[in-house]
Amino acid sequence: MLRLLLKTMRPRQWTKNAFLFAALVFDGKLLQLPDFLRTLAGFGLFCLISSAVYIINDLMDVDADRQHPVKKNRPIASGKLPVPTAIAAGSFLCLLAVLPGFLLSWQFALTILVYFAMMLAYSKWLKHVAILDVLILAAGFVLRVHAGTTLITVERFSPWLYVLMTLLALYLGFGKRRAELAMLVEDGNGNPDAGTYRKVLDGYTIPLLDQFITIVSGTTIVAYSLYTFFRPETPGNHSLMLTIPFVIYAIFRYLFLIQVKRIGGEPEEILLSDRPFQISIVLWGLAVLAVFYLK
Repeated sequence: MLRLLLKTMRPRQWTKNAFLFAALVFDGKLLQLPDFLRTLAGFGLFCLISSAVYIINDLMDVDADRQHPVKKNRPIASGKLPVPTAIAAGSFLCLLAVLPGFLLSWQFALTILVYFAMMLAYSKWLKHVAILDVLILAAGFVLRVHAGTTLITVERFSPWLYVLMTLLALYLGFGKRRAELAMLVEDGNGNPDAGTYRKVLDGYTIPLLDQFITIVSGTTIVAYSLYTFFRPETPGNHSLMLTIPFVIYAIFRYLFLIQVKRIGGEPEEILLSDRPFQISIVLWGLAVLAVFYLK
């Protein structure tokens, strides 16, 4: 039962919550132990609340999931994880995330509550509205970054990072929708198979998504480049600009994977499986740490 519950909590998706560390890293406080431990605790609590959202989402979609060729094997949809158990677990995870959150910071706990309410609205209604569905997912990433700023005393955290996070999340979101549309299975009459179909895909076409992706990817590169130049207290030689090529490669690599390899329906799977993408992220991270922490 615990194994099924853990699977429903989707631990592979917890990688998204690493954005809580953005404030810690970019404010130059990664090596300050109290701030690091507070951020680490916040990361753990955000993993709990996001897992509660996944459980509730599966409860809301249980009937549709049972008609899906893949999702029908999820613990709740398959009946292996009883609905009452899932409800109790989701409720417990909410309490376990929110109540300790107030001990860290009331602003952090409020951010968790806003995220939870927003994602409930997404699961119930907003995920069926084209464009707005991706904007809500992007807002979730921005809230993760904001949550990190409530856990430490920020001194050099640039608002540019909020802009970057919004653009990056939109890029991943539209890429995810494109991958889903490209892999849509058709029935014998040439119509989308209901078992593999998302209602929100009615509002998209691949050419439209390609335009969105082109706009957002180009804007992301420009915004990151400007951030490396205008960041508060950037080293006088603007050495952070040396990290720009890694960002460009990662953006282009993701575009290659969704358009040529036809993968990307789950962006976290790319992060956990594609070696060139992983190398670019690691090299970017090492370069950032070198600029910020090697005086």
